[in-house]
Amino acid sequence: MADDDDFSESTTPDVASTTSTSGDVASTSGELPLAGDGRVYLVPYGWWSQACKSIDANGLRGVPYVAAPPPATSYSSKIINMFNSDQVFNLQREIVEEGEDVSGRSYALIASDMWSQALKWYRELGIEELKEKNLPIEGSSDVYDIALRISVIRSTSIITVKISRKDNTLEVHRKASKIFSGDSDPVRIWDFSGQTELLLMNAWNRVPQDVRQPDQEILLHVHALEHPSRRNEFKQDEPSIPSNKTTGFFYDGSIESKGNGISSNHGSELFSGGLKAVGLGLVGLENLGNTCYMNSALQCLVHTTKLVNFFLGDFTKEVNHHNPLGTRGEVALAFGDLLRQLWSLDKTPVAPHHFKGKLARFAPQFRGYNQHDSQELLAFLLDGLHEDLNQVKQKPYIETKDADGRPDEEVADEHWQYHLSRNNSIIVDTCQGQYKSTLVCPVCKKVSITFDPFMYLSLPLSASNTRTMTVTVISTNGTTEPSQHTISMLKSAQLKHFIQGLSASCSLRDDETLLIASVYNNRIVGYLEEPSDLLSLVRDGDRLAAYRLQKNSDAASILVFVHQRQETIITVTRWKQFGTPLMARLPKPSTGTTICTEFLKAMNPFLRSGHSALSSSRSDSTNCCARIPEEITKEAVQIADLDLFQFYLTDERCQLQLSKIEMDEPVSFNVPKKYVHVLVNWSEKAFEQYDLGLLSSLPEVYKSGGIFARRPQESVSLYSCLEAFLTDEPLGPDDMWYCPQCKDHRQADKKLDLWRLPEILIIHLKRFSYNRFIKHKLDTAVEFPIHNLDLSGYISRKPETVAEGVTQQPSMHYRLYAVSNHYGGMGGGHYTAHVFHEGGNRWYNFDDSRVSQISEESIKTSAAYVLFYRRI
Repeated sequence: MADDDDFSESTTPDVASTTSTSGDVASTSGELPLAGDGRVYLVPYGWWSQACKSIDANGLRGVPYVAAPPPATSYSSKIINMFNSDQVFNLQREIVEEGEDVSGRSYALIASDMWSQALKWYRELGIEELKEKNLPIEGSSDVYDIALRISVIRSTSIITVKISRKDNTLEVHRKASKIFSGDSDPVRIWDFSGQTELLLMNAWNRVPQDVRQPDQEILLHVHALEHPSRRNEFKQDEPSIPSNKTTGFFYDGSIESKGNGISSNHGSELFSGGLKAVGLGLVGLENLGNTCYMNSALQCLVHTTKLVNFFLGDFTKEVNHHNPLGTRGEVALAFGDLLRQLWSLDKTPVAPHHFKGKLARFAPQFRGYNQHDSQELLAFLLDGLHEDLNQVKQKPYIETKDADGRPDEEVADEHWQYHLSRNNSIIVDTCQGQYKSTLVCPVCKKVSITFDPFMYLSLPLSASNTRTMTVTVISTNGTTEPSQHTISMLKSAQLKHFIQGLSASCSLRDDETLLIASVYNNRIVGYLEEPSDLLSLVRDGDRLAAYRLQKNSDAASILVFVHQRQETIITVTRWKQFGTPLMARLPKPSTGTTICTEFLKAMNPFLRSGHSALSSSRSDSTNCCARIPEEITKEAVQIADLDLFQFYLTDERCQLQLSKIEMDEPVSFNVPKKYVHVLVNWSEKAFEQYDLGLLSSLPEVYKSGGIFARRPQESVSLYSCLEAFLTDEPLGPDDMWYCPQCKDHRQADKKLDLWRLPEILIIHLKRFSYNRFIKHKLDTAVEFPIHNLDLSGYISRKPETVAEGVTQQPSMHYRLYAVSNHYGGMGGGHYTAHVFHEGGNRWYNFDDSRVSQISEESIKTSAAYVLFYRRI
């Protein structure tokens, strides 16, 4: 607190009357109720006297007291006081003559209504006026709660005050002791609240005579204001205690201090009337064990202005204890209690054990202490709070009507009113919007339009919404060499869309079709045959081969050739598979000769220069040719087979040599097979004629550049993410729509449009992707606006005409006020929160129990996960 100029009673405003405004009062015999709203403030007198000249303080007159240590009665008591941690002093009434020079430090004790007016005046001053009045330019000041034990000596008009360590924290005790210490300059307190008059004249008389004691004490809570200049003066003497050093709390509602919590008669908005919450709310949450996800989400919610106003007010009267869809009000009560603790004067980090217990009781997925997702917690909590606070006790049933060509505005308002008739809570008023959903049947083209509410928007990261996939296309008739093709598709695309793009890329003929197979360890481990399968089922590390097959309904079976060569390790010789399998249609009739012919055709692109597939050292009479001829003689096939290859039927896993395929002999199967697998044993002479470099290894679907390589940092705008969210796309096979016209489930095309935006817009960035094989996190940096998110170009709702030529529509501009961040990957990570604090006009980082100021430039990181926007 700043030292103030000398003053005399002549500079003090006149007093018309005194007002009783005591705080919580407890005596050794129990509660001693006093009148008032529960708040008195101790402020520097100079600060107060300057304010009195500008606010409605005419007629107020202060009662002066001087603070002095009580006289010591003996030497022994002095020794005892040396070791006593309590600070004890007397407030003795003074008579100050007009014009008398009163030196020393001076403070004013004022009531809460005068405090609010003075604070508003101070905050509205400009920098030049602050300098002129010699007031601190910095707008933040510490406000802390001092618990004072007061004894009244009626006969001498002396008030004995004790600042006890058992009632205050060490830091508060040291601060208060410095304020009231009268060992150097005398300390004077001018009471403008009427509090001391109440204590002297009324309080003692209210105690029943049968319980009065000589050491009767009254516990009074006083909110002390400390200026930064005074704080620096005591900097070296302050104890080194880890704490959330925050700035003061200025609230223009009616608050009564009760322990660590606060109760409020919510008569006005928290940030109304020019008053700001400068320090309250800057309190951390202890990590109970992997609960950083919960702490991050909670800090974003408890700094949502409307929710703060609501839960600091008398919200309990709006709790719905009988809604079967809620938690009987228990989660709402637990959340309200936690919010009040975080917005109390106590700046000690809060351990949310009670809230965590309620959360685990009604949401079993959050039981225990495993890591979870902050967005999943937000989704549950917002829905739970809504149902617990839903004022609709009996939900009406209203059958929704089809649009039937009616205007969108009419249908949308009808759906919204139906929604509000069943849902009425602070959550709906604050966080819920409405979007338009359009479904089109791919068969009959039936169009269905609905208008549905939303609590938040889950946006894909647009640059990551497309997927680049590389696949090798292999000819089965020997006309072209293998070629690699890279295709970019939406991640939500299906196999049929990918095949369409690949067919165009490789110039597929009309009489050909593509069969895509996944190759692992030189054999095929699966086929991509279902057109509706999603591309997300394919992993980046997979290796794909697309085989160009002739469209032939008469030859449905497909030959799959798997290559083998002999390998000797020390003295053991075995057959080992190599290269990429080849394919061909199974010819009719199926003989050793026809099967060998199909294999030689497929191998034709790999012939070395100067060799023929049918040349052999065993027969000089065989004509050599550069490429396989259209007609293959029986003798040529036999020579090629005997010298170069041997063929065996094998099982689907290509591990057993079931039977050797002999030339000219028919090949029969016990049951018809779609795929006939053949092992091809290569001789050393075959490697002299064929170059299998093109089939030695297939590329991965996506090559990241090595096992430790990272993909280049991508950056996308929030607007492009929104555009990707609003893009037309087909429904997945597990989310098909029942077409009322076809009377069947269809994979309809779906289009979303924003129709009605909420006051608080929550945007979830879909960083985590899941499929049956892998879980993956996207570290894409998103460029999101902080001061002006303009959604006017993304809203489909037309402005309402309220007068001729005049339209009206809520603002489509938003300002960021909170971010839930996730650092790390899928296996482990950490959540924090960035929050903009209205009072100090600054950003703060909430990292569990630690709270620190950060710059606005540091808000935008690739860790941003959930964004909270407030309508401007």
